[in-house]
Amino acid sequence: MDKHENKIQTSETFLLSSILTLSGGFQDAYTYALRDEVFANAQTGNVILMSQHFMAGEWYIGLQYLLPIVAFALGVLLAEMIEHSYKRSKFHWRQIVVLLEVVILFMVGFIPTQYNTMATMLVSFACAMQVQSFRKMLGFTYASTMCIGNLRSGTSNLSVYLRDRKVETLKRALCYYGIIFIFAIGAVLGGICSGILGLKAIWISSLFLMLACALMVKKYR
Repeated sequence: MDKHENKIQTSETFLLSSILTLSGGFQDAYTYALRDEVFANAQTGNVILMSQHFMAGEWYIGLQYLLPIVAFALGVLLAEMIEHSYKRSKFHWRQIVVLLEVVILFMVGFIPTQYNTMATMLVSFACAMQVQSFRKMLGFTYASTMCIGNLRSGTSNLSVYLRDRKVETLKRALCYYGIIFIFAIGAVLGGICSGILGLKAIWISSLFLMLACALMVKKYR
């Protein structure tokens, strides 16, 4: 293993990033398909839908989109607090975040449809912790729970490659596009599994996260 590879933490490898992204796409498809068509990750979409319903005087429906947005913000807050409190702990702080995600998503599988708003809030909360905690892949920034930033960064790097012909920028662009493709696969799996398994399909996302945590345990033990 060369010096460059030694500098890449397990949390920043393409493999771990792919597993997290697969889980992120799965979660979005699950909440949209089974939890009143509310997005777990795409808070921009939730803001648009919330605004439309509020403007139409549909306050209760609008609230179903507002609460996951608030939960997302709280998830970011908690993840930042965990990082600050456990950064020098023997047990790596990112593993704590992932384990919390696993527990939260497992609980969501038991929540009946009459409490869909609560379920979506919990998934959004978990997603926010993930996106706050895992922000780098191979040394550059990315998002494991949404695509717009990755699409912008991938296309920007592709443009640089077409101009300067630097192989490194092409590799980076392909990594971004690869992550978007993996997110789409996760969304497809989320839709299919939601149709087959119903509310408990979210447990598959927990399994993805357990695998991610196992990879980090292997590195940090």
